[in-house]
Amino acid sequence: MALSVPEAIAAVAAPGQFFEVVEVEREGVTNRMFKNSPTHLRQIFDTARGVDDTFMVYEDEEWSFARTMAEADALGYALVHHFGVKKGDRIGIAMRNYPEWVVSFAAILSIGAISVSLNAWWTEEEIEYAINDAGLSVLIADSERIERSAGPCQRAGVRMLGVRLDELEPLEQAVEHWHDVVVRGHPMPDVPITEDTDATILYTSGTTGFPKGAVSTHGAVAQTIMAFSAGGAIQAVRRTPDEEVSSLPACFILVVPLFHVTGCIPVMMSCFTLHLKLVMMYRWEPERALQLIERHQVTNFVGVPTQSWDLLESPNFDRFDTSSLNAVGGGGAPAPPTLVTRVEGSFKRGHPNLGYGMTESNAYGPGNYGEDYVNHPLSTGRVPTIVMDVEIRDPEMRPVARNESGEIWMKSPTLIRGYWEKPEATAETIVEGWLRTGDLGYVDDEGFLYIEDRLKDMILRAGENVYCAEVESAIYEHPAVYEAAVIGLPDERLGEEVASVVMLKHSMTLTHEELHSHLTTRLASFKIPTRVVFTHEPLPRNAAGKLLKREMPRLYFD
Repeated sequence: MALSVPEAIAAVAAPGQFFEVVEVEREGVTNRMFKNSPTHLRQIFDTARGVDDTFMVYEDEEWSFARTMAEADALGYALVHHFGVKKGDRIGIAMRNYPEWVVSFAAILSIGAISVSLNAWWTEEEIEYAINDAGLSVLIADSERIERSAGPCQRAGVRMLGVRLDELEPLEQAVEHWHDVVVRGHPMPDVPITEDTDATILYTSGTTGFPKGAVSTHGAVAQTIMAFSAGGAIQAVRRTPDEEVSSLPACFILVVPLFHVTGCIPVMMSCFTLHLKLVMMYRWEPERALQLIERHQVTNFVGVPTQSWDLLESPNFDRFDTSSLNAVGGGGAPAPPTLVTRVEGSFKRGHPNLGYGMTESNAYGPGNYGEDYVNHPLSTGRVPTIVMDVEIRDPEMRPVARNESGEIWMKSPTLIRGYWEKPEATAETIVEGWLRTGDLGYVDDEGFLYIEDRLKDMILRAGENVYCAEVESAIYEHPAVYEAAVIGLPDERLGEEVASVVMLKHSMTLTHEELHSHLTTRLASFKIPTRVVFTHEPLPRNAAGKLLKREMPRLYFD
């Protein structure tokens, strides 16, 4: 008989075990923490030196751990001695999922600087905001991002280091080329780093439409990596003897962007830490993913539900061998129960899984796996986890009883320390060590957490946060628009699609194509509404004048 989750956690976290958990009090906040966690992330990167096993596979390139660290050492040396980077300086990374993204991340953190992940889909305006908000010293970018970033960098006095610049027109004289600056053989500079040293800034949009830079320390990210590894150990302890599991070496496929917390921490950094193979895709293509899963005997597929749908809906799905897969799922959006059932029935060994995390928790949170997930497909998993407490609280911040709805609060050593230079936003979100998620939910009698709604005016489209205020602001810039409301509509593949109801000014007209053209220069493509209704009538409001967004799907899109 399988162990219960509490029994498995107790076994894995017991004294003397690798994942031993102890209580630690810091600044008045007590957390359960991993006793054996690395103090800082350079300790993890250092373990990869001299390891000849394959780390990254990108197209026809194979990078060993040793090659990755030789390149990271050379870049770290160049950042310090060529660019003059000091501990605490912010270095931006703006590129698609290239091996150099990973090298840059390792080098930046190893010299005590802060890695700032820029969304590769951002427009020039969005990139400029982040460059100035973070106060970047250097931006490392590929040719496409260089073209969008050159103007903002030159205006801000930020130096640029270009990666794979074959496609770049020779007009950006200020761009220094990777191979001219990163010279193998130079040692990584020795910089003192502690668990409290800032490590990463990942941008997460706010309800005002302006992104906030979520800052994590080395200690928080290290604890997060331990937490995800412990999750795997807990599943292994609970596994029954008759449950068939692939005996192949663990191998992940990277199908989400590295600038997202999921791609960076639970996927890439887990592979770096455990010395696992990471298969990287140039872009998401389900058929290509199936080819790579078969060729490299991938065991772990971590993406958004959209991508699981895409795999299953591929007309050639049955032609590929996916028997190596042990886990299929991820996070970033709720998965419909029909998808959970299809995943369970479509893979020889691959079981569905789901994680509820966010940028502010470094993607860590309650997870739902295998049989538990099949039996509770609407839940995001059991609470508490090995190092995370979860409470449901009412508007007065008081905990509520089981099966009662309220806001979901989290407390864990994996949380960010706050938002970059935004103390008021930090104080609103992190209260006495607890993170206010802005999500509404409840915990049932068995300890399963269910997410019912979001307090924030936000759409979750294929794992991407789309904040309605930002999209509405861009729509309002069109001269024909009198009023606009942006809402999310359920979508089986994307989770939600972006939709808008637009009230036009008297006697003015606007087409969907014209609005799309207007928004293309202002918003990343995933934020642009795909369904739009135009009207000359006022949008529905309540007695207080607030837009009745919950009524709009029925009124305009049914």
